[in-house]
Amino acid sequence: MAKVLLVEDDVAFCKMLETFLLKKGYDVQTSHTGKDAFASIKKERFDLVLTDVRLPDFDGTEILAELKTNFPTTRVILMTGYAEVNLAVDAIKKGAFDYISKPVNPETMLQTMQKALAGPTEKNKVEEKKKSSLKKEEVASHKKSYVAGISDASKKLNDYIKLVAPTNMSVLIIGDSGTGKEYVAKNIHDQSKRAKEAFVAVDCGAIPKEIASSEFFGHIKGSFTGAVNDKIGHFEAANGGTLFLDEIGNLSYELQVQLLRALQERHIKPVGSNKEIQVDIRVIAATNEDLQKAVEEGDFREDLFHRLNEFSVLVPPLRQRNEDLMLFADYFLDKANQELEKDIVGFSDETIAVFNQYAWPGNLRELQNIIKRSVLLTEEKLIHTKVLPSQVFKEKNTQEKNYSLFKNKNEEELIINALEEAGGNKSKAARILDIDRKTLYNKLKQYDIKL
Repeated sequence: MAKVLLVEDDVAFCKMLETFLLKKGYDVQTSHTGKDAFASIKKERFDLVLTDVRLPDFDGTEILAELKTNFPTTRVILMTGYAEVNLAVDAIKKGAFDYISKPVNPETMLQTMQKALAGPTEKNKVEEKKKSSLKKEEVASHKKSYVAGISDASKKLNDYIKLVAPTNMSVLIIGDSGTGKEYVAKNIHDQSKRAKEAFVAVDCGAIPKEIASSEFFGHIKGSFTGAVNDKIGHFEAANGGTLFLDEIGNLSYELQVQLLRALQERHIKPVGSNKEIQVDIRVIAATNEDLQKAVEEGDFREDLFHRLNEFSVLVPPLRQRNEDLMLFADYFLDKANQELEKDIVGFSDETIAVFNQYAWPGNLRELQNIIKRSVLLTEEKLIHTKVLPSQVFKEKNTQEKNYSLFKNKNEEELIINALEEAGGNKSKAARILDIDRKTLYNKLKQYDIKL
């Protein structure tokens, strides 16, 4: 029977893991502090130590160092959150067998423990351990293709998604370019009653005006020059499911009229056909423009705007999701490793510091592209600053960002959302918006926002 020391300061969580491991036949002893763990290690020999990276008095890496020095045959597995993955990677380099990410999946933890106890006693190979960890812990996140995030802004976004997903309401997703609006739309679809049906994404800005009607509603053979076969349009392809219209503000005025009619009547007529086809679809639209302003200027139909905007979701820019940055970075690293057939372990401390001081104007799309480029250029196990493009070394310019943040009329909604998130605390709201308090007070006065 393997003897295991479980070191975790969350008493309830520790008890749950202890009960699980006892049922699996392990001899388990628990500690809730590093001091208590050191005392236990000196009294008894353990086959395996499972420890949290962060403890009230010590780091799990200090426990690792003690074991590698005085009890080198004892295997060590660390439990870590996304924000501490690089600590765990460094620990692997120093001799830890592996790490598991929180929230811990007990069965995954059990598999890792079994490998640790059954494996060879010679020094661990970082490549083998990390490759195994990627497959066990992070590929599941890649499969679902949506990273929920842990920041307050992300939690609010996900609450909205859970709220509106089960309904049939049309949703307008608002957000800067590169914030992941299509991923949000797909997540709404995946949590809806239409999840088993088609999700059809359409980039409205990429459709030539001349063939737009055919793309949306289809056509029959011979209806115009080049129509050599019947074609099913996006509406019919999405029948029963969800039609996602990205960058809806790019639609021509004429097509807006056709789209509104189709949404109101739930019937479409392919180009050149006299037969109407009934469709049952849910529409999710997205834009990085101010559609309300477009309506006021006569560039977007007001009736279509209200038809699409039964419920709006604001996707925050990456600069407002600092706690999510490395979570997304790890996800994109795993994705790039798979696509490029590489096995990069993580990011150096210097790279993380550079990432944290950069404003990320291109949001998640820019982060993904930079990480993929860095993975391609990296020949070592960690991504170092030498492979990063020059723009990421530009520090955040608060004044410049303020103007960028408030270039469109969504700013009033952004401010109100930040105040709600901060519980009315103006200082916290300013931090969420990444602006100074003076700017926030000026905006509150400008929009006559009362608390």
